[in-house]
Amino acid sequence: MSTRPTKDQLAAAYGTTIPDVLAPGLDVLFCGINPGLYSGALKQHFARPGNRFWPALHGGGFTPRRFDPSEQDQLLDLKLGVTNVVARATARADELTGDELREGGKLLAAKVLEYRPRWLAVVGITAYRTAFGFPKASVGRQEQRIGGTHVWVLPNPSGLNAHWTPAGLAAEFAALRAAVVTRWPAPHRADQ
Repeated sequence: MSTRPTKDQLAAAYGTTIPDVLAPGLDVLFCGINPGLYSGALKQHFARPGNRFWPALHGGGFTPRRFDPSEQDQLLDLKLGVTNVVARATARADELTGDELREGGKLLAAKVLEYRPRWLAVVGITAYRTAFGFPKASVGRQEQRIGGTHVWVLPNPSGLNAHWTPAGLAAEFAALRAAVVTRWPAPHRADQ
């Protein structure tokens, strides 16, 4: 289980980065906006208590149980990964500039081309719109692809995004999961 960082550890996390959970050929690469200070201090994605990413991931059918952020590396066994549009940790996502998000979009596209996940799921519509230059994009499947990778936009799971309920977030994650399974069903085994 994750531990709580101290006030000093949170302050020291400003501007730090956390490693991606990434490997070639993932089914889905989830992409947050940028790490918060809590995540930066713990070096774990979506680590802040109250962030609803991990419950939505489970509620959407991607994980067999609700994972703790400290278990993030186990996502690779499920052919899932996590990265961010902007690598540096901040107290709030609104501290990022448009230029940082656009540059992050270019770096993310290069990462996707290199690792070739089947789907890129950007978690945060406003960040997606700015990073990729699609100001009218909405939540869900996007027409745009990056190489052969399909793109899906999910709502921001931050507890500050009260517009989306936990059930609504889980439903959006489940819609992505259904698209992943439909597009790439599990191979049929002769013993089934």
